[in-house]
Amino acid sequence: MHRENLTLVDHPLVVDSLAHLRDRHTDLKKFRYHSDQLCRFLFAEAMRGLSCRFETIATPLEEATVQKLADEVVIVPVLRAGLAMLPAALSVLPKAKVGFAGLVRDEATAVASEYYWKLPPITHDTVVLVPDPMLATGGSIEHVLSKIAKHHPKEMRVVCVVAAPEGVERIHAAYPHVRIIAAALDRGLDERKYILPGLGDYGDRYFGT
Repeated sequence: MHRENLTLVDHPLVVDSLAHLRDRHTDLKKFRYHSDQLCRFLFAEAMRGLSCRFETIATPLEEATVQKLADEVVIVPVLRAGLAMLPAALSVLPKAKVGFAGLVRDEATAVASEYYWKLPPITHDTVVLVPDPMLATGGSIEHVLSKIAKHHPKEMRVVCVVAAPEGVERIHAAYPHVRIIAAALDRGLDERKYILPGLGDYGDRYFGT
């Protein structure tokens, strides 16, 4: 399997939070806390390598040359579960613009269909981050990337909590230059296309539904 497009974030706090997220006994409050903490690390890693510009500022003592983020960032969470990652994304990137990709999965076929699509302007200078906590078959993410690619952004990156090998392979085959940032690469998919060992339905556990 191609894994050069996959970056696994193994910070101790990420590993610890993921353990709590996997535990079926983790309650709603604790699940949200560890989800938000873990996702902040994922988005910090997702920003690695972005362009910065030099500016001169005044410190309390003298002028200094500093670097500030230059790339425009647009976050496009995949509804519904991707919304669970949005608070952490905006805490790291408070000036980022946000779009929404609404997809619903047919439980019988595991194929997703689009029901909502709304994006802010995307240009050649835009880096697009696509959060979806569970990268399973990769079908939903591939659909979203294919529509965003028509706007010719500078770069697209996928941010997920847990990925399955099948989804990583599918995204690599379709978009070999798209980086996937995740906390874990799990064993694979079951007959219902759920990730194993996984952590259940992320949206249900984060939103309490």
